[in-house]
Amino acid sequence: MRVSILQFPGSNCDWDSEHAVKDVLGIPAQRVWHKDQLPAETEAVIVPGGFSFGDYLRCGAIARFSPIMRGLKEFAAKGGQVLGICNGFQILCESGLLPGALIRNDCLDFRCLNQPLVIEESNERFNPGTFGESIILPIAHGEGNYRADETVLSALEENDQILFRYDGNPNGSMNDIAGIRNSTGNVYGMMPHPERAVGSHHPCLDGLPVLKAFFEPLMQSRPCEVSVS
Repeated sequence: MRVSILQFPGSNCDWDSEHAVKDVLGIPAQRVWHKDQLPAETEAVIVPGGFSFGDYLRCGAIARFSPIMRGLKEFAAKGGQVLGICNGFQILCESGLLPGALIRNDCLDFRCLNQPLVIEESNERFNPGTFGESIILPIAHGEGNYRADETVLSALEENDQILFRYDGNPNGSMNDIAGIRNSTGNVYGMMPHPERAVGSHHPCLDGLPVLKAFFEPLMQSRPCEVSVS
């Protein structure tokens, strides 16, 4: 398996994502510049956090027009696994790969803290823990307030497309939503940072089961080098 980690001007979590995937999980990974083509050998994509293009206009609004996004959309349409983290989640929403939008936190402050989350029962392709189990992951965002109209929200709830909810809402997100997936179950987006919770120097290791769950559908023939209970 090979993971492509997209790199935009202003990305700052691409190196963290590469470390978590390649050095911790032992999966080959490479950073791919936004003006390049998605490598043909790509089996999964991470759209990392940061401040792509300085968050001008709106978060992710300019990155959606980067040349690599055409290849990403084609990859996703063919069923490829895609994970957007923080700014990556914003980019996926802006590009139409996920529904809804992320706007300014209702408190109008940048929230940087270790945030409790409740794992929702989504689908068999993404199962980082028991339904209702609480984990902790770092968040660091000023625009993490998830918004969608009632039709979209109802569909997310009815189709089990919500991955995580905030346990103590830090930003005003509707229905406490911290992460969602698309209807076909191959494109995921989340504001919390699992790549910042994979090592002994991190606040916890709760990011490991999240990342492992994302890659699990592609790892049937190649077990993860890290044992995650």
